[in-house]
Amino acid sequence: MHLIEGLISFILHIDQHLIDIIQMFGGWSYAILFLIIFVETGLVVFPFLPGDSLLFASAALAAAGAFNIWLLVIGFLAAAIIGDSVNYQIGKSAGKGLSATRWFGRLISQDKLEAAERFFNKHGGKTIVIARFMPFIRTFAPFVAGASRMDYRHFLMYNVAGAVLWVGLCTSLGFLFGNIPVVKDNFSAVLLFIIALSVVPPLVGLVKNKFRGKPA
Repeated sequence: MHLIEGLISFILHIDQHLIDIIQMFGGWSYAILFLIIFVETGLVVFPFLPGDSLLFASAALAAAGAFNIWLLVIGFLAAAIIGDSVNYQIGKSAGKGLSATRWFGRLISQDKLEAAERFFNKHGGKTIVIARFMPFIRTFAPFVAGASRMDYRHFLMYNVAGAVLWVGLCTSLGFLFGNIPVVKDNFSAVLLFIIALSVVPPLVGLVKNKFRGKPA
């Protein structure tokens, strides 16, 4: 319970937490941000980390002079691309076997993995790109790509394209609009809006499938 409360607090006040990180770690802050994005995208058991809001808030602080925006972008791109590649390899090596274990099966059951594979095989590489903008799904998509034995060169192309679009859009929005007074004064509400906006597509899909009588 305390972990959930701490995570919610971190997301809602991420700008203040980032300032604390800068004050405590200085130049090492870039490495910490790299690790957060890498873990969110690269380790399938950490889908709850705040990727979108972290990119936006970090770029907003960069516009205020707290970070170098180019170092941020390079670090985030590297973390996102390497993270998805690691996640792909995990899925390729242990995907189906891992879903059969008790602790991991609670997160992704065999039935859910097979349903995700069917969806992934139908829609191909564009899933990797679109998933970048969806919390939780962006963590599972490369894992399923690996478990589905998608050709790695094909996967890498969409991995890079998705990372460039995701990092580019989120950091550009944060850098350009994060310090506008109305945004800055309502930063928590803006971050909640970003998170809600990114969750809408999968929820719409679930609702459509529910009405059509299809499994989610």
